[in-house]
Amino acid sequence: MGLRVSLSAGKGRSLVRASMALTVAVVLTLSGACAGAGGSGGSGDGEDNPTVGLLLPGGGASRFGQFDRPLIEKKLKELCPHCPTTFAATPDPAIQRQQLESMITRGVDVLIVAAVDPELLRPSVEAAHRAGIPVVAYDRLAQGPISGYVTFDGAQVGKLQGEALLKGMGAKAPGGQIVMMNGATTDPNAAWFKQGALDVLRGKVKIGKSYDVVGWRPENAFVDMRSAIAALGGGDIDGVLAANDSLAGAVISALRAAGVRSLPPITGQDADLAAVRRIVRGDQYMTVYKPYKSAADATAEMAVAAGRGESVGSIATGTVDSATTKDIPAVLLPPVSVTVGTVKETLVKDGLYTISQICPPSLRAACAEAGLI
Repeated sequence: MGLRVSLSAGKGRSLVRASMALTVAVVLTLSGACAGAGGSGGSGDGEDNPTVGLLLPGGGASRFGQFDRPLIEKKLKELCPHCPTTFAATPDPAIQRQQLESMITRGVDVLIVAAVDPELLRPSVEAAHRAGIPVVAYDRLAQGPISGYVTFDGAQVGKLQGEALLKGMGAKAPGGQIVMMNGATTDPNAAWFKQGALDVLRGKVKIGKSYDVVGWRPENAFVDMRSAIAALGGGDIDGVLAANDSLAGAVISALRAAGVRSLPPITGQDADLAAVRRIVRGDQYMTVYKPYKSAADATAEMAVAAGRGESVGSIATGTVDSATTKDIPAVLLPPVSVTVGTVKETLVKDGLYTISQICPPSLRAACAEAGLI
């Protein structure tokens, strides 16, 4: 995978632990009045009020549109009320590259980038560097000269999924047969998640089939799961390690389409509302929740500091290596495992969802059984 993680003492030890709709429009948002705009490019005041470009791999109803974007923009406004923000989102790597290059041309002062395809985006990151525009990688480690990186500990994500899957399989765990539905090979996080899960599962279960789902796309996961069912038999699959909630939903659809009535335990990630409802219903066993506010806050802090020409070292808790760059200042945050019994103490307590959002009328009985109402 080419990712090496190094943590600083004290603070580092304490912290370590996709939308299918194509959104290609670039939306310009001015956060507050920008009197006297001019500076080093964009429409901000240069070093004091840098213009921030935010590029995400999804918008709208995706996790990135629902949580990451508003949280990052809110923190940016708190830290720098007069910093303009330019936003763009797309799951298409070629379009994201165009969006990034458009922001360079526009003259932003700093970029926050969650790369769809880190390798494909590398020349654009290098172009930003040549233009004197620092890049903060968010969630996914982009290649090229990155100034900082904020994400959740991917190895721990995979570990939580693997541990939960074994627990969900119960008596079937020793020697039971599973299917692994991993993320896209273009995303370095996918390999990170996969390795973390394998560290837990290897030698304890039989991996009947393992897929790296192209583009993280649910429709591809559905086809892969149908192939697994055809090869292994729906009744002989004792668990499914699905790398995120969108893939988990596709796995469930494929199993249902094949006539499997009693679903095996299925993991997930991102705490999508639809997935949380599936967990309450009993269709999905768990998800991995990432307290997005912590990541958004650290990212905004790095971006404002970098945009002002300041060091991000005091914000970082350690360093990581990408395939191209060593010792990138990084913040790695702890993910949280969520099952039906912990929805209230995690997602509801943190304000991610309300009970009324999780429990529509069709789920009232299941919610009552789960102790949510």
